[in-house]
Amino acid sequence: MLKELIIAIQSYIQAHHFIVRHKLWKWILIPGILYTLLFITGMYYFGQTASDFIAWMTLKTGLRNWIDELSSSFIGFLFVFGTALLWLLLMLLYFSLFKYLFLILGSPLFAYLSEKTASIIEGKDYPFSFKQLGKDILRGISIALRNSVWQTVYVLAILFLSLIPLVGWLTPVLAILVECYYYGFSMLDYSMERQKKTPAESIFYIGHHKGLALGNGVVFYMMHIIPIIGWILAPAYAVVAATLSIYPANAKK
Repeated sequence: MLKELIIAIQSYIQAHHFIVRHKLWKWILIPGILYTLLFITGMYYFGQTASDFIAWMTLKTGLRNWIDELSSSFIGFLFVFGTALLWLLLMLLYFSLFKYLFLILGSPLFAYLSEKTASIIEGKDYPFSFKQLGKDILRGISIALRNSVWQTVYVLAILFLSLIPLVGWLTPVLAILVECYYYGFSMLDYSMERQKKTPAESIFYIGHHKGLALGNGVVFYMMHIIPIIGWILAPAYAVVAATLSIYPANAKK
């Protein structure tokens, strides 16, 4: 798994050189700018909603009043820290749902970009077909929906752990790792579809190459540390990097 993590991470560097060399910027910037605008707007409004929900929940359950009556600075610190973690987890849940919505909307472009990358690497043309494109879109949507359901189940389970003092402090990391894996899964599946693998075969393959999926998703997340530029480049870079990572992984079998 460690080797596959390294392959997935290095694939982003290769993806940058690949995009520059083959002048693929128009397939990178347009979806990236749309993604960034939607991301900023959504994060702003959902951040406010998450704060209001936590305040309502603590008042409705009486937890806030109970903490105030204890007059304990340590308990108060745990409460504030716990609510901050809960807010962070809710934001991660939103980011997860937003990401899958964008995957569904952008599936035609991402399928084409993955195919374009493979076509250049292999030196052969994949004949364009609206019928095949339609299949790729439906496949991308179905995988995105499947992954969003499973990821939501895991994140909700992690959400309950966040309410446990000390143990709950690790939950944001667990939630991010789960999300990284499922995002990378969706990116890798475009290559699985092109290789004529069924969804079940794709799940089996990626399940045995978890490092590729996890590494792809981790770098995607890290790119969000860089405001604007990172947000613009992250989605399409993830597609190209996932496609590139398949070849050395298969060669190491």
